[in-house]
Amino acid sequence: MKLLSFAVPCYNSAEYMENCINSLLVGGEDVEIIIVDDGSTKDDTAAIADRLAAEYPTIIKAIHQPNGGHGEAVNTGIKNATGLYFKVVDSDDHVSPKAYMEILKTLREYSNPDNMLDMLISNFVYDKVGVKKKHVMKYTSVLPVNRVFGWEEAGYFKKGQYILMHSVIYRTQLLRDCGIQLPKHTFYVDNIYVFEPMTHVHRMYYLDVNFYMYFIGRDDQSVNESVMIKRIDQQIRVNRLMFSYYSKWMKKLYHRKPLSRYMFNYLEIITTISSTFLILAGDKESFEKKKALWKWMKKEDFELYTRLRFRFLGIAMNFPGIIGKTVVKAGYKISNKIFNFN
Repeated sequence: MKLLSFAVPCYNSAEYMENCINSLLVGGEDVEIIIVDDGSTKDDTAAIADRLAAEYPTIIKAIHQPNGGHGEAVNTGIKNATGLYFKVVDSDDHVSPKAYMEILKTLREYSNPDNMLDMLISNFVYDKVGVKKKHVMKYTSVLPVNRVFGWEEAGYFKKGQYILMHSVIYRTQLLRDCGIQLPKHTFYVDNIYVFEPMTHVHRMYYLDVNFYMYFIGRDDQSVNESVMIKRIDQQIRVNRLMFSYYSKWMKKLYHRKPLSRYMFNYLEIITTISSTFLILAGDKESFEKKKALWKWMKKEDFELYTRLRFRFLGIAMNFPGIIGKTVVKAGYKISNKIFNFN
């Protein structure tokens, strides 16, 4: 059995996928790399995947499937993983070799059935094109370092400081036990991936190393502003799924207050993102979609809706008139300048 399985979703990724996979090969025989060719047709992604699998038959698997989107590629990775731990790495990203060795060393220490971690967390870097000073997402202010801990020891996460797909490694069996199934043909499902399993996470470990290099800069990237506006219906779908999930678990989490607080704050940010991009779109149809989203939440779970609606961000997102829209747009520009998130 492998120590760590990587799933690398690939869709017409021939231009950059080898750079990603070469960075993962540094792990040697401790790892397996599952290249999921998600119905690529426009380039040599499938051929590259097969070639690499032939070159590294004990490390790389190539799986070809009809196009199902990023979430379905992750589902396929989870289904086929043989490693004790599991991580998703997008095909245009890569990992740092020095931090990689620290990650593997730590996972080896927690590879026995009686002491395994549910989740290992590390830092990630916003590797934005043209930006010299790269923003690093760190958790030293909120999580204990270099030891096992539970949610009761987690501090208060700042706005914008969340555990994203880039920073998390899950225990593979935990993902299977929690029954996560990401929706097909939907972008932004990485938010569901780091949200739903949290209710099953008890044993955590944080390494203060910059492991994951998150590339930002392609015009067709899903986090590009114009692309997000174009795909806003998919963002709304993810938002609704996360709202419903938290609604289901909210009362069960009353005795796990740090986790409940974290998940609520994450849901608040996702709802703010949905509302912000609907406002940025600037057309009547988008404004109606924003109203419809908040109306749906009110009907779905009035208590949770009220908590979201009458917090600062909820008030800002629903402030009427041109002043409200101007404030939201200004807030978005300031946040983007600080974090360089798209």
